[in-house]
Amino acid sequence: MRVIGTAGHVDHGKSTLIAALTGIHPDRLKEEQEREMTIELGFGWLILPGGQEIGIVDVPGHRDFIENMLAGVGGIDAALLVIAADEGVMPQTREHLAILDLLEIQRGLVVISKIDMLDDPEWLDMVENDIRGVLIGTVLEKAPMIRVSARVGTGLEELKRVLENLLQDLPERLDLGRPRLPVDRVFSMPGFGTVVTGTLSDGRLQVGAEIELLPSGRTGRVRGLQTHKKKEDVSIPGSRTAVNISGIAVDEIARGETLVTPGHYQVTRRFDARLRLVRDLTAVLKHGTEVKVFTGTSESMAKVRILGADDLNAAEQGWIQLELRNPLAVVRGDRFILRRPSPGETLGGGQVVDPHPSQRHKRFDEQVLKNLESLSHGSPSEVLFQAALALGAAPIRDVIAKARLQSDQAWPAAIECIQTGLLTLLDQASVDNPKEEDWVMPVSHWNDLRANILSILESYHRSWPLRRGMPREELKSRLKISPRLYSQVTARLEAQEGALQTTKSWLALPGHAVQFSPTQKIKIAGLLQKFEIAPFAPPSVKESQAEVGEDVFAALLELSDLIQVSAEVVFRRTDYDLMVARITAAIHEHGPISAAGVRDLFGTSRKFALGLLEHLDAIGVTIRDGDFRRLRS
Repeated sequence: MRVIGTAGHVDHGKSTLIAALTGIHPDRLKEEQEREMTIELGFGWLILPGGQEIGIVDVPGHRDFIENMLAGVGGIDAALLVIAADEGVMPQTREHLAILDLLEIQRGLVVISKIDMLDDPEWLDMVENDIRGVLIGTVLEKAPMIRVSARVGTGLEELKRVLENLLQDLPERLDLGRPRLPVDRVFSMPGFGTVVTGTLSDGRLQVGAEIELLPSGRTGRVRGLQTHKKKEDVSIPGSRTAVNISGIAVDEIARGETLVTPGHYQVTRRFDARLRLVRDLTAVLKHGTEVKVFTGTSESMAKVRILGADDLNAAEQGWIQLELRNPLAVVRGDRFILRRPSPGETLGGGQVVDPHPSQRHKRFDEQVLKNLESLSHGSPSEVLFQAALALGAAPIRDVIAKARLQSDQAWPAAIECIQTGLLTLLDQASVDNPKEEDWVMPVSHWNDLRANILSILESYHRSWPLRRGMPREELKSRLKISPRLYSQVTARLEAQEGALQTTKSWLALPGHAVQFSPTQKIKIAGLLQKFEIAPFAPPSVKESQAEVGEDVFAALLELSDLIQVSAEVVFRRTDYDLMVARITAAIHEHGPISAAGVRDLFGTSRKFALGLLEHLDAIGVTIRDGDFRRLRS
């Protein structure tokens, strides 16, 4: 699932373009429709020519609503910079472009809109050349440019094709097993209650999961999930997601909070970051300046502590520590934007390097600056986690070896990854005292493997309802994983999670049992009655299959209601047990027994007697000695 965000000056046709592409007008508020101006975030979605479904976030262009715009672009995969042909590049065009550049939105395209307003092709060429000049040195410098009229429909199909190519090789969003959803809308629906929306990242969210809102700390449960108005049991990273929450009232939630699963995130009032200022800054940024910081859909007033310098000039970069007035839920790598509160101006942006520094840094401490530089390349736990992602599943010692960490960093990093839920121990019994030989797996890989196993078994049960379970070897063959990993995974699912019921030969979902239909039960009763009439000379295998059907006959064998002793001979379980006991007793009392002796013992024919004896030889109860059988020692 991909999410696209619009950007551009007010009244340049962003909302009209989205409506033309999706059939959904993003301006949902009465005031927006009356003023023909987007105030709040709007949303739509469409299916590209190749079948890929994408979501679109429409953001406000007017300077008064620029901070609403920032709430919309945090979770996008690509940007549509919309510039009207009749006006060209305007102030908010430049500011939105600067924000996209600071957030490092690497993919995007430029839409020259309202081309139906102009009749002069040369004027359009001039507009395009002017735009190309503005894009130089930004993330959109080499972006494709499409001329469009949303009202007439010109260029829309080409726009869809270019957009599809733009997203084609974009890597999937990582599933780190710790979902978070920055809330960009909150509302109530009759019959459902509280609903929040946002772009999900870092993990899957499923119906029934416990959730927490940060920074408020309120807790609830996921009552339902939707993506583009379609119900989902599980939402995946990168998807536009609506979450129906139980346990929290709509007036207890505000846009800017972050929906998470408990235990994975902590809020902070201070973080360290690398900052880059915009090129056209009107004044230097001084140490101690009060700013607004925006990350995800959250915002807070903050004081900038510049490290290693007294101020920063336009286009300069530097290390800063932000002291937040309100707590925020951020993690290392999150992008942020700084704005001057009054007069409103975008100052710069950057990336969180340490979301939980232990103290206020000494501003001119060289060791602090060196530590931040080192941390910007990845903490030990992040390096180890990347090694684990590459291996998939492996003993901790192998993950440490691949990470190539220093010995004093490696084991603490492994423990941190386990304790924070990035890695899961396959043997959960070792969680309090892990050892180097214990196997670990990224939580995202484990969740996928677990879901795949349960899905395979569910499908197997539907296809073979008269079988007790799936053969172990068949499941292992489908998963294509090593025998060692297979045994650890199935052991955890059975013993530690109760997600499987197993025997030495098969696996099944808990609660699965062979269920015969009423018609099948009648046929089975008829067959067993024939066995009861002639227990030692019962119907043959072929006759039994003809009576109840091959599938039902196979199920009776699997359930051990019937015991097949040869290609032709089958007995009821009770009759079989009785015959084995009497043959064993006869040998103990009288010595070795012949096929004729077994025939006479039960008043049956040689076919049944010989079939049973050869079966007992095969399973190790008896051993042949000429024409006789004696008990195997």
